[in-house]
Amino acid sequence: MRIAVTGSIATDHLMTFPGRFADQLVADQLHTVSLSFLVDNLDVRRGGVGPNICFGMGQLGGSPVLVGAAGYDFDEYRGWLDRHGVDTGSVRISEVLHTARFVCTTDRDHNQIGSFYTGAMSEARLIELKAVADRVGGLDLVLIGADDPEAMLRHTEECKTRGIPFAADFSQQIARMAGEEIRTLLDGSTYLFSNEYEKGLIESKTGWTDAEILARVGHRVTTLGSRGVRIERVGDTPIEVGCPEETAKVDPTGVGDAFRAGFLTGLSWGVGLERAAQVGCMLATLVIETLGTQEYTLRRANFMERFTKAYGEDAAAEVQSHLA
Repeated sequence: MRIAVTGSIATDHLMTFPGRFADQLVADQLHTVSLSFLVDNLDVRRGGVGPNICFGMGQLGGSPVLVGAAGYDFDEYRGWLDRHGVDTGSVRISEVLHTARFVCTTDRDHNQIGSFYTGAMSEARLIELKAVADRVGGLDLVLIGADDPEAMLRHTEECKTRGIPFAADFSQQIARMAGEEIRTLLDGSTYLFSNEYEKGLIESKTGWTDAEILARVGHRVTTLGSRGVRIERVGDTPIEVGCPEETAKVDPTGVGDAFRAGFLTGLSWGVGLERAAQVGCMLATLVIETLGTQEYTLRRANFMERFTKAYGEDAAAEVQSHLA
C-alpha cells in the first residue's frame, strides 16, 4: 500500500520556569500585564501530527509519504525524516514563512503559557493530492490529519472526487470546526480515528448518533487510553485490543500518533484489523516511555519480545516476517 499522511508540520520550543506564574501576577493590574520569565532550560522537539505518524511508520520499515507545508527553515527537519524512512518529496516549502511552532513555558506547578504560530501550515491548502499521487505512482490511502482547516476540507473533497480511500483524523482541530465541516470530513471515510472524548464531541457537533456515524464510515477506530483501542464496523462484532505493559509513563505526547503509525503500517502489511491495532498499541507504548514524540528507537528483537508477551505466539508469528 502507498499511504500518504497529511497533517501539521511543527517544532515545539518548551521552556521551564522554576517559579510560579501566580506569584508574578498583580490582581488589580491584570488589564496591563507585562512580564518576562527567566527560564532554566529550552527543549526543542520535532513535532506535528504528520511527521509524528510518518516517523513511526518509517521505524516499522514503511515508506510513508508526508504531505504538508513547512517553512524555509525545514532543511534540518527534512534531513531527519529522510534518514528515518519518510518520503518528504511532497512537502510544500514556503518562501516567506517559518515552519509552524509551539512555544510554551511551564512553571513549577505545571501551569503553562503557550503560543502556537501557524506559519507555513497555512499554505497546506495549496497542495493538490493529484500531484502527490502522480509523483509516487498512485495512492491507496490518505490519512487526513489535523492541519490547516481549509487544507483538511480540500484534501477530503479531492479524495472523494478522485475515488481515493481516506482516513479522517481531526484530533485537536475538532474544537474549532463547525458541525457541517466535521460532517463533510468524516462522511465516506474508510477509517474515522478519535479518542473517547473526541468521539462524544463529534457526535455532539454533527448532531449524528453513534449508529448514524458508523453507517457513514467504513471503520470507527476509538483509542481508549490505557485500555487500548476499539474498532467498529456495521454488522461486525467490535474488535478490542489492550495495551502492552509499559516500563514507565514518561510523556504521553504523541502516543495517539504512534498508534496510528502502527495501525496504518499493519494495514499496509495486510495482517488484518486486530493485528494492525496490536502493532499500533505496541508502538504507542514505546512512545509513552520516551520524552518526545520522535525520540524513541525501535529495536526489532525487543519489539517482538514484548509484542509476543502481550499478544501471544500466533500474533507474533503473523507480524514477525513483515517487521524483519
